[in-house]
Amino acid sequence: MSLLARWRARNGKPPGSGWWDRVLAHNALKWLYPGMHIKRWLLLLLLGVVFMGLGIAYVLREAYLTYTFPAPFYYITLQFIPRWARGVLFMGLSLATVGISVWKLNESLLFAFVRPGRDQSITDAIYAKRILSRGPRIVAIGGGTGLSNLLRGIKNYTSNITAIVTVADDGGSTGRLRQEFGVIAPGDIRQCIAALAEAEPLMSRLFQYRFKEGTGLEGHSFGNLFIVAMSEITGNFETAIHETSRVLNVRGAILPSTLEDVTLSARTEDGELVHGEHNITERGSRIKEVFLNPPNAEAHPDAVRAIMEADLVVVGPGSLYTSVLPNLLVPGIRKALQATTALRVFVCNVATQHGETDGFSVADHVEAILRHTGPGLFDVVVANSNIAAPLPESWHSAPVALRDASSPALRGIRVVEADVVAEENRYRHDPAKLAACLMRLYDGRNAVLAEARAIVERESAALVQ
Repeated sequence: MSLLARWRARNGKPPGSGWWDRVLAHNALKWLYPGMHIKRWLLLLLLGVVFMGLGIAYVLREAYLTYTFPAPFYYITLQFIPRWARGVLFMGLSLATVGISVWKLNESLLFAFVRPGRDQSITDAIYAKRILSRGPRIVAIGGGTGLSNLLRGIKNYTSNITAIVTVADDGGSTGRLRQEFGVIAPGDIRQCIAALAEAEPLMSRLFQYRFKEGTGLEGHSFGNLFIVAMSEITGNFETAIHETSRVLNVRGAILPSTLEDVTLSARTEDGELVHGEHNITERGSRIKEVFLNPPNAEAHPDAVRAIMEADLVVVGPGSLYTSVLPNLLVPGIRKALQATTALRVFVCNVATQHGETDGFSVADHVEAILRHTGPGLFDVVVANSNIAAPLPESWHSAPVALRDASSPALRGIRVVEADVVAEENRYRHDPAKLAACLMRLYDGRNAVLAEARAIVERESAALVQ
């Protein structure tokens, strides 16, 4: 997404076709964007050229008054043109030659750093480094595809991102690696790294590649193997995540919610106990509650610190019982979320998940979370408003409707309905739409928090009466 497109998406403005839009979109003018730390040096260079020109002018004037030059110099120095016209002509030539020389010099000096096939210009790279580093501190909590979609959109607005990821996954490649190497589940961490990576698209595709055959390799993701190998080399899983992020130039930080080896268990409505994340979804029974073993797993201290220092905390989207709740069941994460002064937003899924949330509404999602964690967790709930088209029957899923905005589960919480669904896949959020919606909430966070407090006060007064 271009810088102009980011600005338009954040401010809810449609793409324009006027001359000003074409001027702003021109790559050369990006050097003049605020905060690029370029204009000051261009001005200094221009002053240097002016001083040099003045010095040469004084020397030439002295030579002109002291010596008699041959007749051809009358035409070489353009003396048949008025002095003011000569001044304008030479200033124009100076600006043109300085501009071309600086541009070509930059191209030559930066040639070693511009990789073939890279789809990001130097100006976009500088913008990302200078401007996005001043963006809001955003913490995203969840796991799976939902969290990675959110991160792909948010990284266009800030580089101060912390993704807090569940480590309860025990299925597929991740489960096999946990059993064989005793590591923390790398699957969701891998997806977040791929989403936040600034490396070439080929590297991200390589990181997400899954082997389709091969003894011992079939079903494994290359990224999972890479992270496990890095943990073996560095001797520490945290260091492995950090070094992998550095290699792929990840924008932000990725942290596990806990460093302990936890297992997710569920109790169904029938009273059956199911152990293991992958078994919970596959069982297909309606879930009454989920819990972690051990129940008092210690939260990652950096994750707690990130939540307490955040400007915006986003929970979800993602599988309710197997991606979102496992993070919130870690006591330290839950307490930090209840105590932080940041704007706290829950992004509800756009579609139900077969085996976990069949028939759920927005209020049902929130009620399930509050039943496990207690009240006071969210200020805002984002619900998808674009639910006109039904989902294919083969998906065994349905759009999540608001349906019951007056539900007790939504008491004291502002519900924001917005079009955040992806047009090409109505089972997923659109990263750009969702990020733009969240940034609008962040920009108006004081009003949002004030409205949330007013709602709580009104409902408390009504209960007293």
